[in-house]
Amino acid sequence: MYRDLFASEPSVVASAPGRVNLLGEHTDYNQGLVLPTPLPYQTVVEASATQGLEVYAENFQELKRRGLEEPKQGDWLDYLAGCLWVLRRRGYEVPGLRAYVRSQVPMGGGLSSSAALEVATLRALRELYGLPLDDLEIARLAQEAEVEYVGVRCGIMDQMASSVGRLGYGLLLDTRDLSTRLVPLPVGYRVAVVDSGVPRRLAESGYNTRRRECEEACARLGVSSLRELSMADLPRLEGLPGPLGRRARHVLTENTRVLEGVRALEEGDVGRFGELMLASHTSLRDDYEVSTPELDRLVEVELRHGAVGARLTGAGFGGATVALVEEARYEAFRQGVLEDYPKARFL
Repeated sequence: MYRDLFASEPSVVASAPGRVNLLGEHTDYNQGLVLPTPLPYQTVVEASATQGLEVYAENFQELKRRGLEEPKQGDWLDYLAGCLWVLRRRGYEVPGLRAYVRSQVPMGGGLSSSAALEVATLRALRELYGLPLDDLEIARLAQEAEVEYVGVRCGIMDQMASSVGRLGYGLLLDTRDLSTRLVPLPVGYRVAVVDSGVPRRLAESGYNTRRRECEEACARLGVSSLRELSMADLPRLEGLPGPLGRRARHVLTENTRVLEGVRALEEGDVGRFGELMLASHTSLRDDYEVSTPELDRLVEVELRHGAVGARLTGAGFGGATVALVEEARYEAFRQGVLEDYPKARFL
């Protein structure tokens, strides 16, 4: 803990959750609709003011120091340095941060460990230096730090879910204007996050490739983003070369699934919501081509053992699935999945 390492008490303690995405995958960087929900796993930052950066990461058992004028170094400290960088670029006086970081959010599973770290760090800095930042601005700054400092071309869904989401609710987020609505999740059901045991080794390169394909599809269709299109434009996609039409079709249909999913939840139609989760996975597998045989197998096993719906979550190319399961059937579901897919790891 902070006191043991730095021989003093932290001035502030801040935290932020990871998230899982229920519907709306690979739509956020296309100005589309998403429906994430926060998870009960937190990243905690115990912090005090100092000059420069001095941070111990419990998960890595590593202490790092860096001056604020030093360049990024391609390591985990970049995420905290980026938070200071973006605040200083906005004109805030933030001379530094001494912190002890611990996290329950699994890394590399598509559950937004980086966004949780950024949001928790910015919350700590907000309290330390009395910064006039609301939770929406925290999300904006966190994404800006990751995109422009760390260099990951992420959308804003992860940071929004971590900063303004609420446990027990889906967060309907329109990434075009950042408007949000909380949607209650069904009572008596559990959101199960299951790691496939396949590391997301190709996720970053595949993610960037899909972004470029969507941008090329927009250029050929004469629109600034795929959000400008509707389901009525589906026939136009058939004229696009290579995989571009399939990529655009996934985004269009996924936006529609998000809206239908919200309606199903609000009407208490859990079965319909589960069907939409499976349709999303099918589209990610066939049109967006980011699934793997292991993820497909895990989804099939989850459905066989009682999940109402299941799909891959995150960028794909490995990582985790999300399933919706009746609470009363959860233990039987869990045992059945582990028997049929021994590599599964329940979070």
